[in-house]
Amino acid sequence: MNPSFAALAAICVRLRVAACMCAVVLAGCTSYHPLPIDPQAEASVFDSRTLGLGPWRLSDLQNEAVRLHPDAAASAAGLKAAQAAAISAGARPNPTLSASVQKNTSAEPGTPAWTDILSLDIPFEVAGKRSLRATRAAWLLRAAQQSQLDTLWRIRARTRDAYLAAYPLDGATLERLSIQEELARETDRRLAAGMASSGEALQARMAARQAHLTMEDATRRRDEGRRRLAASIGVPSRTLEDAQLPFDDVREQVLPSLDAVHQACEQAVQSRPDLLAALAEYEATQTALQLEIARQYPDVSIGPGYSWDAGALKWSLGLVLNLPLFDRNQGPIAEAEARRAEAAANFRGLQERAIAEIGDAQAAYAQAIKLLDLTGRMALDQRARLQSAEVVFRAGAIDRMALLAARLEASSTESTHVEALLDAFKAAGRVEDALRHPIAPSTPKGQP
Repeated sequence: MNPSFAALAAICVRLRVAACMCAVVLAGCTSYHPLPIDPQAEASVFDSRTLGLGPWRLSDLQNEAVRLHPDAAASAAGLKAAQAAAISAGARPNPTLSASVQKNTSAEPGTPAWTDILSLDIPFEVAGKRSLRATRAAWLLRAAQQSQLDTLWRIRARTRDAYLAAYPLDGATLERLSIQEELARETDRRLAAGMASSGEALQARMAARQAHLTMEDATRRRDEGRRRLAASIGVPSRTLEDAQLPFDDVREQVLPSLDAVHQACEQAVQSRPDLLAALAEYEATQTALQLEIARQYPDVSIGPGYSWDAGALKWSLGLVLNLPLFDRNQGPIAEAEARRAEAAANFRGLQERAIAEIGDAQAAYAQAIKLLDLTGRMALDQRARLQSAEVVFRAGAIDRMALLAARLEASSTESTHVEALLDAFKAAGRVEDALRHPIAPSTPKGQP
């Protein structure tokens, strides 16, 4: 055989062996699968979402919001990324395998001319670097878990606020509008009979117009609230146009007691997920500082080698060590110390804001409960006065104008009480937002 062809064949054999080794190593690798985003298709998916007729109450709508809102999906993806980072942090560095062939073209005829060299580089991390990386990743994973809880709470809080904003006040407003229009007509009849002045008739008509504007504003607020509610859930606004929202869960018996609020506030700072996330992030910066300090000590690589040198078998052992002569990792250590100080300041600031939020929300809720109690007693008094006025009207002791005035006063007081009830629910929601935790109602579920 021609010597050149024999050399070429030997090289091909060696390359084939190297290719087989690479194929074995790469067999377990993950392949890439693209997932393109089609904005038009995504918009179509959003537009096709429906809720059904219901009835829908706050807890049901909040569960749908957690399921559908994109913020929930983003927080879940962030948690998966943190879980993957924890796997990466605990991975050991892979050894490096290198192979080469040499031919001695000056070899004597009849003597082996090929040299096969195979070497393995095995890295060893010192000073517990891998353990520190895993610890840091575990703290960041805990922070991601708490951040997800905080995100889900914010989704529920936005849905609650929008639900209260969508509470229908137009019914009571329509009742007052009807009474005001009847008062205006009655005043006009009295004006025609000479029993009322033109100023009184003008005032009654202006009050009716003002009631009509109030009615329009209540309708606008209800429609805006429904649109906000749809956005907080993650569905098109038209899905709530025909949905049944009885709002029977917005009643005074559902509100938590002041004692329950006080007890919940005492333990709030220890359980808020955003505070726990900030604390976990601080611990991660502490571990990151330890890791940078550990990186002052260079890692070691041991390289055993094998060679078949012209028929002679040779073994070798190499040692690779970075010498920290010019850089002792002082820059990254200083950066890690600064990030730790920043994380500590962020945690303290967040904790102080949380304490202030809890105190303000607790005081606001107490004030809202007092106002609710006051308006409730006023509504009871006005209902009793209306019943008395109706009895006296049937007896002929008062005229229709007086009866309409009593009805208007009772309706206005009732609306004030409903507004106070909504304010109390908003104040309770503010307390729960400050606590990042729901508070049990005064009356257990299922009881009137």
